[in-house]
Amino acid sequence: MLGGMEKSDADGPGIRVSSATGRWVVLTTVLGSSMAMLDSTVINVALPRIGEDLGTDLAALQWTVNAYMLTLAGLILLGGALGDRYGRRRVFVIGVVWFALASLLCGIAPNADVLIAARALQGVGGALLTPGSLALIQASFHPDDRARAVGLWSGLGGVGAAVGPFVGGWLVDGPGWRWVFLLNLPLAAVCVPVALRHVPESRDPYASGRFDVLGAALGALALALVTYALIEAPGAGASPAVIGSAVGGVLLGAVFVQVERRRAHPMLPPSVFASRQFTTVNIVTLCVYAALGGYFFLSAIQLQVVAGYSALGAGTALLPTTVLMLLFSARSGELGQRIGPRIPLTAGPLIAATGMLLMLRVGPGSNTVSGYLTDVLPAVAVLGVGLVTLVAPLTATVLASVDTGRAGLASGINNAAARAAGLIAVAALPLLAGMGPEAYRDAGEFAATFRRAMPMCAGVLVVGALIAWATVRTPPAAVQDTARPECTVNCGVTAPPLEPAPEAARQADDI
Repeated sequence: MLGGMEKSDADGPGIRVSSATGRWVVLTTVLGSSMAMLDSTVINVALPRIGEDLGTDLAALQWTVNAYMLTLAGLILLGGALGDRYGRRRVFVIGVVWFALASLLCGIAPNADVLIAARALQGVGGALLTPGSLALIQASFHPDDRARAVGLWSGLGGVGAAVGPFVGGWLVDGPGWRWVFLLNLPLAAVCVPVALRHVPESRDPYASGRFDVLGAALGALALALVTYALIEAPGAGASPAVIGSAVGGVLLGAVFVQVERRRAHPMLPPSVFASRQFTTVNIVTLCVYAALGGYFFLSAIQLQVVAGYSALGAGTALLPTTVLMLLFSARSGELGQRIGPRIPLTAGPLIAATGMLLMLRVGPGSNTVSGYLTDVLPAVAVLGVGLVTLVAPLTATVLASVDTGRAGLASGINNAAARAAGLIAVAALPLLAGMGPEAYRDAGEFAATFRRAMPMCAGVLVVGALIAWATVRTPPAAVQDTARPECTVNCGVTAPPLEPAPEAARQADDI
């Protein structure tokens, strides 16, 4: 079962967690997924320093975040399909190497344009390695050990997500922001050899080999054009480029929908939205992760530019949110299993909205011990409680709202929707709040616009809560799958966890 051997999903996997090979498999998948997860979260802490060093405006900082999310959201479903067809280990390793090389380009970028391009390339690598990480766990281990292996993968990944902002802040204040990206090189140097030596290759023998490249390209381009219009509007106004991009993005989005309806093997099958519960829970997902994307983008800057925190201080200040998710999300999943998803998906966004409104207390003077305890800690703690309440039931409800054979597809769509929501929020929120191109350089201007932005984020969460209360019902199976470890131990604030296609899906060729 070492690296040179290959098996299909029909073969009986025999790796045990207690074996040396099993521990190596867990290690390499955790390292790979952590690379992508860390870079999607710690970048916010580094933004003020990146802007200062490269002499960029706010739009360039938005693109630094969004270029990565754009390619990741647009290609993540395609990345999973490539792994099933050509070998999950192969695509995973390619993704890790691609991500590392793009990280190197980020780390040596001489200007904002190169950095943005490198971040887009990072997203491509993330789309290749992220789906493969959990799929390798599921395909490699003996069925009796699979849940334990996934639990280890999820828990260790959660620890990485929790300490990510702290490590990012330490790097920014120490060796510099470029090391936020360069740190991926030694991680990849460990990950790739271990994967090639210890992780068995696996593939889906029922995969048709048909890939919806056109659908992926149309979806990504539509998102890119809308994002461009939203980011450039504050500086360019209603220019032909802005208006043309907005109209073009909407039109391409409509073309994408029509193409997906007509293709025999679409990336986004319209039939999956026949489930009313699946559709409405994804709308709730859009609301939740749009609010979170805007919140984390602006809060990290607010703490540094307005409150006077260092990058390390800002990362540490935000730490309680992910620590609470790490410690209590599994118990929240158990509670959701007992009482159904409606109450958690209603109460969770409302609690999180309260935490965002409490961030309005953060300002000059909040960087003292007493200021942190009275201004910052209550906000991030309440937000953490809200996320603990909703994230695990949200994912479990998505999986329970479709047939078992489509769980992997449903999870991928939910994950991509969350990333797209964060992408649009980071682009749109500064425009809606009236932030000028140089707002992040002026504490007074940024503080004023931050006070307008946080109620908007909170309002989007309230909308999500109302939708959940009005539409979400307990599925017939009473959300039996809530106990899945990849669902219950989750610290991701950019997207819900992914779920690979279950065994039933691998024996069908209809999705």
